[in-house]
Amino acid sequence: MDCKLINLEEGRPTVNQGLLRLERALADARARGVCLLKLIHGYGSSGEGGRMKPEVWKVLDRYKRNGMIADFIPGEEFRLSNETTWELVKRDKSLKQDSDMGRGNRGITIVVL
Repeated sequence: MDCKLINLEEGRPTVNQGLLRLERALADARARGVCLLKLIHGYGSSGEGGRMKPEVWKVLDRYKRNGMIADFIPGEEFRLSNETTWELVKRDKSLKQDSDMGRGNRGITIVVL
């Protein structure tokens, strides 16, 4: 299963710039037949949460409802006991080796295309 890493927070963009980067990454992934995206959106340098994460989730939730993506898994839920994660691992065992598997990383989200 092809998984591509997308760093939405690289260069400390504004939320709008990060969302534009997300849109481009999704379009590119679809064109290339990528099945999964691992988004790095951060959780905020203060540890209290940043503005990018909730806005990314709003967009992903809308895309899921509109059928533009199959699903998304918050980093906090990216573990084998999560049903969606487990289904992905059954298709590709190498996902078990992902450095964020089971770590509760609030700064990432997995997007299933």
